[in-house]
Amino acid sequence: MKKIKTDVCVIGAGSGGLSVAAGAVQMGARVVLIEKGEMGGDCLNYGCVPSKSLIHAAKAGMGYVQAMEHVQSVIGTIAPHDSQERFEELGCTVIREFARFTSPNTVEAGDFQIKARRFVISTGSRPFVPPIVGLENTPYLTNETIWDLREAPEHLVILGGGPIGMEMAQAHRRLGCNVTVIDRSTVLAKDDPEAAEVVKAALRAEGVDLREGEAVASVAPEAGGIAVTLESGARIVGSHLLVATGRVANADSLALEKAEVNRDRGGVKADASLRTSNRRIYALGDVVSGNMQFTHVAGYQGGVAIRSLLFGLPAKATRDHIPHATYTDPELAQVGMSEAQARKAYGDKLEIARAEVSGNDRAIATARAGEGFIKVMVVKGRPVGVTIVGPDAGELITLWSLAISAKLKMSQIAGMIAPYPTLAELNKRVAGAYFTPRLFENPKLKTAVKLIQRLLP
Repeated sequence: MKKIKTDVCVIGAGSGGLSVAAGAVQMGARVVLIEKGEMGGDCLNYGCVPSKSLIHAAKAGMGYVQAMEHVQSVIGTIAPHDSQERFEELGCTVIREFARFTSPNTVEAGDFQIKARRFVISTGSRPFVPPIVGLENTPYLTNETIWDLREAPEHLVILGGGPIGMEMAQAHRRLGCNVTVIDRSTVLAKDDPEAAEVVKAALRAEGVDLREGEAVASVAPEAGGIAVTLESGARIVGSHLLVATGRVANADSLALEKAEVNRDRGGVKADASLRTSNRRIYALGDVVSGNMQFTHVAGYQGGVAIRSLLFGLPAKATRDHIPHATYTDPELAQVGMSEAQARKAYGDKLEIARAEVSGNDRAIATARAGEGFIKVMVVKGRPVGVTIVGPDAGELITLWSLAISAKLKMSQIAGMIAPYPTLAELNKRVAGAYFTPRLFENPKLKTAVKLIQRLLP
């Protein structure tokens, strides 16, 4: 057993772990980085990068084989940035093995025993496979295995109508596949219902069969494919089955009890400073119980952890300003509170400002002025939440993340100048909509203007 002593040991080379490792080693800390699978984690290899590449390929009209080749090309282009070679060049010791705690300050990984002053657990998550009757004996795909296909599914049946399910549904439909999405609740249930309806209508118009409020009773192999039987008695036969019913934290194999790290069914328990019950061990990203499971969250939390890890400074991760997006067409994005959450929290103090995509000149010029809108939840002149559905919603939402983080006022957003014509004008227009009743529907203001006009020379 080879023994290593280090300042920081990072377990997991996904977004969060790589952020911590790169930052720490470049600031002079000794860093050991342990990864059992592919460098870059789920996001690069199975999640964000391949899914958005497939969405682009489908929209560009590529054939299925060409689309999947494009996906692999994109992964290959980005991979060197996350590679073992790059991190070794930065000065990290990279170990490609399973990691398991053997004490509160020691882990074993293959033939190595690593003793560290601080640990960071960033092992991410994996697809959740529900206990459906017959599933264990039926071939199925997840977001990790669907990228191995090189022949278009004739009929893709998707279990789960969350972001992954909906993105894959639209992409595969545009690639010529028949697609059925089954969800026991409602599709995009965690998003603003009004905005979700816009996305659902778009997918239905393209031919995606959405089955909401339908629970699956069982699945079974069928000649050349699969059969899904619903509790309602309906039976759906498809060529391929994609399970997209959520994520589960990768915390089972770490022997956390030996590290004196508490966990629950959701994953590792960590406080706002990202510290676990063992104060020398931090946790971030998908592996943290109750965390928002997005790549950019793990990256953000990596930056927060570095401040405490390297400098001993107080640092806490917040979530009010963290946006998320579903990259369907139209896109759906959210930051801060939804309308329902804001109404519950603020009651009569809440004001809603709204602007329609159909009124945006760039959207009209590029034939993207279909249904869509931006809705801002405002309290005392400051945005507390924003919902956007429409073209490039994931790009437009970033301004509002800054606004909430920096506690900007709607007047400051209204003062922004956007080049004409751009979709970004929507952000300015919705801020203007907030002030419209104050300026143009205010009788006292109109009286004052008339008086001033009479007095002016």
